[in-house]
Amino acid sequence: MLDDAARTAQQAADALGLALGQIAKSIIFKRKPDARAVLVITSGDRRVDEKKVQALVCADGQKLGRADAAFVKTATGFSIGGVSPVGHAVAPITLIDRDLLRFDEIWAAAGHPHGVFKLHPTDLLRLTDAPLADVAAVEIPA
Repeated sequence: MLDDAARTAQQAADALGLALGQIAKSIIFKRKPDARAVLVITSGDRRVDEKKVQALVCADGQKLGRADAAFVKTATGFSIGGVSPVGHAVAPITLIDRDLLRFDEIWAAAGHPHGVFKLHPTDLLRLTDAPLADVAAVEIPA
């Protein structure tokens, strides 16, 4: 348990004294039209490319959308800022960012903005039974 809430990957990294990339962010999207939750677990220093995720989890013509706080709470059982990668109210479609494999140790939210837990990226694969995917946005140098 952290002394202060860590609602962002940066806050968690700062509180734990870790590199930002070692924080496993749980990002929830909403697949349309079936309103299925899509969980993307990504490295804290990466942005998710929504089009890449859509191509992996949606059939032709289906769209992926942002999930609001109410949807996240209903679908996962957790509030934004504390969404764990495991233990969801309803099992989401899950993808794991392959960039997490850069680290021997990662930390993820444990269902509460003050709660975190440590694991190895391969533990995350085993616990979620989710595939590795290329979901990170390509960063264009300035």
